[in-house]
Amino acid sequence: MRVVGLMSGTSYDGIDVAVAELEFLDGDIAMTPLGAQMVPYDAELTDRIGALLPPNQTTIERVCQLDTLLGRAYGEAAALAVRAYGGDLVVSHGQTVFHWIDDGRAQGSLQLGRPAWIAARTGLPVVSDLRSADIAAGGQGAPLVPAFDVLLLGVDRPRAAR
Repeated sequence: MRVVGLMSGTSYDGIDVAVAELEFLDGDIAMTPLGAQMVPYDAELTDRIGALLPPNQTTIERVCQLDTLLGRAYGEAAALAVRAYGGDLVVSHGQTVFHWIDDGRAQGSLQLGRPAWIAARTGLPVVSDLRSADIAAGGQGAPLVPAFDVLLLGVDRPRAAR
């Protein structure tokens, strides 16, 4: 399965795009990286993101507009990757615009970049809202970090990495 991954996280300089081939072998997942690039946001989109971030005040109208504009930008970035490498699935982290922490625990997170625009542009299924799913499961909204730690470090005893 060829997976196109899209992410910008809390930075707002552009979209990181990575493509990998995943193979499922006897309960293991083998990943072969195929390519990566960063697709910069244009100046207007960067300005709109910055204007929406706390402590700035905003409106639902501006949130909706930015969600659509980011979805279109993510769709274009995904389409470039699919054209270059092919693809079966798109995973989109989205643009983080708010991460709600209360008493040291993540309570919610908002990522913009409507996945329907990505699906419409690429014709592929899209997995999104990864942070919220991790928070709902009791995590801090960084679902890739624990999985990577387990794969890299194992779980048989406490370990540290630097």
